[in-house]
Amino acid sequence: MSDATFTPDREAEFGDYVALLKPRVMSLVVFTAFVGLLVAPVALHPFVAASAVLFIALGAGASGALNMWYDADIDAVMRRTAKRPVPSGKVAPEEALAIGVGLSGIAVVMLALATNLVAAGLLAFTIFFYAVIYTMWLKRSTPQNIVIGGAAGAFPPVIGWAAATGGVSLEAVLMFALIFMWTPPHFWALALFIKSDYDDAGVPMLTVTHGRKSTRRHILIYTVLLAPIGPALALSPVGGPVTLAAALVLNAIFLKGAFDIWRRDEGEAETDGYRTEKRVFRFSLYYLFLHFGALVADRALQGVF
Repeated sequence: MSDATFTPDREAEFGDYVALLKPRVMSLVVFTAFVGLLVAPVALHPFVAASAVLFIALGAGASGALNMWYDADIDAVMRRTAKRPVPSGKVAPEEALAIGVGLSGIAVVMLALATNLVAAGLLAFTIFFYAVIYTMWLKRSTPQNIVIGGAAGAFPPVIGWAAATGGVSLEAVLMFALIFMWTPPHFWALALFIKSDYDDAGVPMLTVTHGRKSTRRHILIYTVLLAPIGPALALSPVGGPVTLAAALVLNAIFLKGAFDIWRRDEGEAETDGYRTEKRVFRFSLYYLFLHFGALVADRALQGVF
């Protein structure tokens, strides 16, 4: 973090604190954690389950606050992030840090009390990984930042599973792998059409260090590596026909999009306003939600039949 001083230009409002917790990212965390908990072979009391998801969400929000505290200097440079609460002067950095640390402690302790130490330990590790390993180290030091850092976003369903079962099994690992391998093509597609943001901020994203042609190739490679995970999850005890159908259809669409990105040159992409890249990025969001939604559908079918 730079030595720049960010002075709030007005008293922070409730919405500023909500934004500090990265609610859009939190929604994905909450949903995947809920699915991990729901499909686990051990059923929790609804109140305990709801409490577990709440504390996992608090942990995700704490990670977001710590990320915004540390990254305020580069967020201020990037058009996509300049309006975030800290760089825009709505929340003081020390306040963001205090909220992040405080919520981290509350989330981990309360999850331990509500469920078990394995789930709490995984949550604590996830917060540490995102705030320290990814934000403070990987993000500014290596083009593999998204590849390795994607683990932080992949842990929530594992935490949900552990909250219910007290451990980790193959099914949880497959859910982790689905998110982990999805993360690089998802973010690299974004990096292609936001253009110079990462370069301006000095973040060594793959588009900056290896060029845009290499980034397009990496998107295709990682999408190919991602494709078998959905069917594998469908064939596991938590999967079923809905998950298998969803995996086959979603992977076909994602692979087609990745191939379309790979075969483009930069001049073509620039001319049409990066329509393909934007389309693939938007679809990648549905890809993950629909995969996990299919697991919920199969769990419901198992309950019925």
